[in-house]
Amino acid sequence: MSMTLFEQMVTIAMVVLGTMLTRFLPFLIFPPGRPTPRYVQYLGQVLPSAALGLLVVYSIKDAQFLSGNHGLPEFISIAIVVFLHIWKKNMFLSIASGTIVYMFLVQYVFS
Repeated sequence: MSMTLFEQMVTIAMVVLGTMLTRFLPFLIFPPGRPTPRYVQYLGQVLPSAALGLLVVYSIKDAQFLSGNHGLPEFISIAIVVFLHIWKKNMFLSIASGTIVYMFLVQYVFS
């Protein structure tokens, strides 16, 4: 089933409106010159760590701990990401290295 031209135009307009709303609304709610509410500052401090924790849990949710390689590629890659991030404090380096090591391990070592 395909959309008519009108439905396509409405869909594009809604996507543009939603994007503009999410981009401009924070500046309207929290204008410059007014102090940012404490709960927004708190969320700005805790949400990045919460999002990373969620990604770690999501990345190891399907690891088989009782069979096969027992999640070794995942844990080796996570250890490399943590080590590199603590050592070099470069997010791109740590994430890229962990991804490359994980892909190498699952393709060639634990295949």
